[in-house]
Amino acid sequence: MTRRITRRQALAASAATLGYLHLAPAVSAKRVFRANEKLRVAGIGVGGKGSSDIDNAAALMDVIALCDIDDKKNADKLKKWPTAKTFTDFRKLFDDTALLKNIDAFTISTPDHTHALPAVLAMRAKKHVYVQKPLTHDVYEAHLLRKEAKENKVCTQMGNQGTAANGLRRAAELLRAGELGDVTEVHVWTNRPIWPQAPKLSDKNPPKEGPVPAGIHWDEFLAVAPDRPYGAGMHAFAWRGYWDYGTGAIGDMACHTANMAFMGLNLGHPTKVSAEAGDVNPLSCPSFAHVTIDFPKRDKMVPVTLHWYEGQKDGKKMLPSEALVKKATEMSGKPLVNSGSIVIGSKGMAYSPDDYGSNVFFSTGKKADGSTKPETMAVNNKGDQGQKDEWVDAIKANKPELALSNFDYSSLLTAAFLLGNVAIRTGKPFNFDGEKCAADIKEAAPLIRRTYRKGWDLIGYNGRG
Repeated sequence: MTRRITRRQALAASAATLGYLHLAPAVSAKRVFRANEKLRVAGIGVGGKGSSDIDNAAALMDVIALCDIDDKKNADKLKKWPTAKTFTDFRKLFDDTALLKNIDAFTISTPDHTHALPAVLAMRAKKHVYVQKPLTHDVYEAHLLRKEAKENKVCTQMGNQGTAANGLRRAAELLRAGELGDVTEVHVWTNRPIWPQAPKLSDKNPPKEGPVPAGIHWDEFLAVAPDRPYGAGMHAFAWRGYWDYGTGAIGDMACHTANMAFMGLNLGHPTKVSAEAGDVNPLSCPSFAHVTIDFPKRDKMVPVTLHWYEGQKDGKKMLPSEALVKKATEMSGKPLVNSGSIVIGSKGMAYSPDDYGSNVFFSTGKKADGSTKPETMAVNNKGDQGQKDEWVDAIKANKPELALSNFDYSSLLTAAFLLGNVAIRTGKPFNFDGEKCAADIKEAAPLIRRTYRKGWDLIGYNGRG
């Protein structure tokens, strides 16, 4: 007999076991879909980026449930899909077993801190999931989602749309083929943050407390995060600058801007992480940071050091060295872009002057952009919609690998850069054991894995006893 969990049954899991939750009925992952059959999808977080995510999914699936902490966002989408059932608390969606048995897949596009929990609940119910970048808020969560996707045999995709670009795919192929020889350095920079954070926002200068705006369900917004009174502007775009909800510039953009190099160099678990950062405080992300991430040898590929730059120090944008900037601008013939990446190898360098790694200049004369096609990877080049297309193709074929940013890949991409936030917040370099998901400094542990707020600590229930 199948068993329906309640929130009262939720128990804390140990980091060693990674927990296990059984939800029922669990049939979606085993379904065989006819070629023209439409899947049924639920959207969790349907405002902001979630709006386009559920719209893209709706081009391929029937929308039967909507969940958002903002009544207006739900109401706006209900105009498109008037028969969809609406929720403001995703726990209640998962408690609705009659509805759940009819859902095949979920899009999850909430703020970073509430990506992991609904994704885990969905996968343990054998539902396929599409989660916006960054995949998770914490390093541990990224490792957990990778494990859950494999164990539950579901098809997954992270929403970093540059992955669909032919230029990124071709550039990754060239790097894998040794176009630049032995690659030892990667440099990635961003125009973020473009939201309030340190020094304007900090524990010493917090937002002014005020009434929760009409239609906003604040407790549901907080979800797994610590209980906190509403502060002006906290729940909209600005949540990205708060440690409790967002992951700052590196969490927001590294899954885009570092994606080409990460994929092309077959990067995985880092071995060492360090950071220089300014105005570090417990409330908000820093005013600037230079994060250094060391990756070990991979098969025939030599160790790589990746440098991440964000914000401004002493009024000057954080960037690679002037010498590297000069070489990059000479390759493109244009001024340096606000966000981009440089890859340095023994035979030359590559420069990508955009957020998504979809346009890449190689000093060897090769190029990778929208006019080039990948040779070993599938041709896509349809951005956001293309990612949804591949995800649905993967579901119907029961081949998770068809979705290129599936959790087996995107969890590693996400976790590597979230470790940068751990280095920023601890102010200490550390060695990292990817298999154990552990750093060798004690200060890192509560940042690698948070404690969820009571009532939202659902992922540890093991379905037994």
